[in-house]
Amino acid sequence: MLLKFYAWALDHSKAEEGATAVEYGIMVAAIAVAILTVVFLIGDELAALFQTVLDKLIAA
Repeated sequence: MLLKFYAWALDHSKAEEGATAVEYGIMVAAIAVAILTVVFLIGDELAALFQTVLDKLIAA
């Protein structure tokens, strides 16, 4: 019984179908880095744009 379970586990551990949690983690980290880079590059310009809109709304 234990030998059958070991053989089953060994067969399924060698399967290379689909992405693993590590691969998903790497993708999430890359997306986070891309988002942070964009935010830091255009963050000041975006804040200025929102401030301009806010000033015009208050003046109206």
